[in-house]
Parts: sequence; structure tokens; C-alpha cells
Amino acid sequence: MRAVVIAPVLKARTKPDPTVVTRSDEARLEEAVGLARAIDLTIVASMLVPVSQPKPGTLLGTGKIEEIKAALDEHDAGLVIVDHPLTPVQQRNLEKEWNAKVIDRTGLILEIFGRRASTKEGTLQVELAHLNYQRGRLVRSWTHLERQRGGAGFMGGPGETQIEADRRLLQDKIVKLERELEQVRRTRQLHRSKRKKVPHPIVALVGYTNAGKSTLFNRITGAGVLAEDMLFATLDPTLRRMKLPQGRTVILSDTVGFISDLPTHLVAAFRATLEEVLEADLVLHVRDMSDPDNGAQSSDVLRILGELGIDEKDGAERILEVWNKIDRLEPEARDALVQKAETQPNVVAVSAISGEGVDALLSEINQRLSGVLVDRDVTVPVMQLQLLPWIYDHSIVDVREDLEDGNVRLELRLTETEAAELDRRLGIGGKAVREDWER
Repeated sequence: MRAVVIAPVLKARTKPDPTVVTRSDEARLEEAVGLARAIDLTIVASMLVPVSQPKPGTLLGTGKIEEIKAALDEHDAGLVIVDHPLTPVQQRNLEKEWNAKVIDRTGLILEIFGRRASTKEGTLQVELAHLNYQRGRLVRSWTHLERQRGGAGFMGGPGETQIEADRRLLQDKIVKLERELEQVRRTRQLHRSKRKKVPHPIVALVGYTNAGKSTLFNRITGAGVLAEDMLFATLDPTLRRMKLPQGRTVILSDTVGFISDLPTHLVAAFRATLEEVLEADLVLHVRDMSDPDNGAQSSDVLRILGELGIDEKDGAERILEVWNKIDRLEPEARDALVQKAETQPNVVAVSAISGEGVDALLSEINQRLSGVLVDRDVTVPVMQLQLLPWIYDHSIVDVREDLEDGNVRLELRLTETEAAELDRRLGIGGKAVREDWER
């Protein structure tokens, strides 16, 4: 479908906070065009639209409405994407003025999410967010029936009755979906509890949408996660167990991309998805350093992480910045960025496409997760060789010696917590528990 994208620019009522990195109007428009292309729309025109005084009925003034109408006629477009929240009345009035379908930012993001959802959980989350959006957009469009039929009385006529019936129907569906999602959350929490019993560290990838998280995820794990140059290519969280080159086993989680001005009910609907981040031992904040707007994008991501409960103090220990897409930079800019990253303690510069810097990233992940390693020299009795897979998963084995009596001697490095767990499983200082052997 042919579409026109507009980004209303409202006159600021207060002076902007100089400490906050804000997105430029041009970057907002470019992002809106990218969102529209994510659902295969053909964008025939895009424009910034200054709005000095928002109109309650249409948001835009008469002159701008006529200007956009002319663009629609010129390009034979039947859809307008408005990168701004619209009230139900504004949306309906603009559709009448332009004789075209109108979708605001929330509606567009919901459409993208609906196409991307590939699991039951993702589908439920999208449907719930969509129903909440619909519920807020029921407008009284039945008044002509009242005039025709003479409807009156305390019920407000047949039109009002229809709207109330629609609202009740939507509310019933919302309640049903919320129950199903609660079951999904309980199941996810159960899975987390099981993972904690076999305590592999969790590493979560976060970042602004289209920052290259899925490409990096695939590069590190060899997984086949959808990784395309489009916004929200990944919607559902993806988990993969992998072994770092140093021998440590971790669980890597790819999450939905963040975006600025994400409506509140969308954040709420996808909170279960983002809970993987809260459980993570290490968060990789992937940034697209080839995007001129990456500073504002980073601010948006950190703000949302803060809303999830990862504040700046906590984040300094748990968040590692990954400066991605250095392959897209000019050689001089690339070299300067790599040198800058090397001087900062919480940054690694990489190219997920070429693989440059990925080995350094994996080493940094291992170092962050290792803490203080202790050296151990242990002998695993022949009757407890079932423990070997667990030992290899939870330690770095430097030397293995298979002894003549069938026992296995190991020189290894592991954290103090894992060393204590190994002692327990071997029965050092107490009796080993047989059920632990195969965990």
C-alpha cells in the first residue's frame, strides 16, 4: 500500500533539559519511515509538520490538512501514518478530511508487533495490547441511528447501547487474555527456577530496535534467529545455551528491541518478555554506532532499564556496552571509535556482521561473570563420574588425568560459589546426593 508519513512537531511549552539527549525531529521522521517500511508499506512522501497550537478535533490546522491532502492526491496514496498519538475523534476526523486510512504511532507499532509475534506468548501479548488500544478508541459513531429511530431515555439511545456492548465484549476478552498471560508468566517463572537449580549465568542482549542484537546473537551462538535490517525483527525472547571459548557455559537471551515513546500499555503487555533482563547476571547494551541518533537511542534504553528496576548504580556493574556496526563507519571514524572504546572500562567495539571484536567481547563476558576464580585439584571417584558433565559446565578445566583405577583427576578453576557446590556434590564434608549427578 502507498503511504504518506508525517511527524507533527509540537511547539515546546517548556525549555528542554540540557542534560537529556533528545532525538532530532529529522531522526524521528526517519524512524517513523522505518517503522512504516517494517510492514512493507511503500512510502511515497514524508514530511515534518510544525504544529504551533494543537487542534482538539484534528491536531493539525486547516492549512496543513489541505497540504497533506494534496500530497495524497498527487501520489495516489491511501494511508497516512501520523507519528504522534491521536485521539479517536482526531483519527476519525482526519480520515474524513483526507478520505484515507489514518494510523497513529501506537497503531503502527501494534501492527508491526502483530506481524512479528511467532510464539503463543508473543501473540497473546500483542492481542492484549491491541484490545486495550481498541477499548480506548470506541467513539460514538451511531448518533445517526438515534435520529432515525428516535432513540432516547436513560440508556442514551441504540448507539450508546452498541458502544457499551462493544466495551463489555472487549473487557471480557481482555480479562480472558490476562488470565492466559498470567499462566505464561507462571510457566516462565518456573523455567527460571529450574535454571537456578543448574545455575548457568544469564546474559541478556538489549538495545534500541535495529541495533543489531539478533545479528550479534547469531554470531555468538550460531543460532538462526531472524536478523533483518528492519525495526522489531525480533519480538519474542530467544534463549540459547552456549559455551564461551574459556569453557564457561552461559544462557544468552535476545529480547525485543526498545523504542522511544512506546505507549504505556505496550510496555505493560511486554513486561513478561522484558523480565528476562531483570533476571540476567550481565546485560549487553547493543548500540548502533553508525546511527547519528545513537546517543538519544541509548538514553531511551537506559531510561526503560531504569523503569524495569535496573538503575544507574546497579547498571554500572551489570551493563556492558557493545558498540556495534563499526564496519559501517569510515576508516578514520572507525579507528577513533575503537580507540575510545579501549579506554573505557564498560565498552567493547564490535561488528556483528564481520565478527571483528567478538572474541574480545566473549573474553570480557567471561571476565565479568567469573568474579574471583579459585584453583582446585580434585579427584572424581569412578562411582561419581556422572558429575563430569556438571563440572565441565561450571568450571574451566585446565588439566584432566584419567587414572588407572578409573578415577579422574582434574585441575580446574571456578568461582567460590561453584567450588562449594562441587564439594557438596562430591560429598566433601558430607554425603553426596545421587540426584545431583545428572543435573
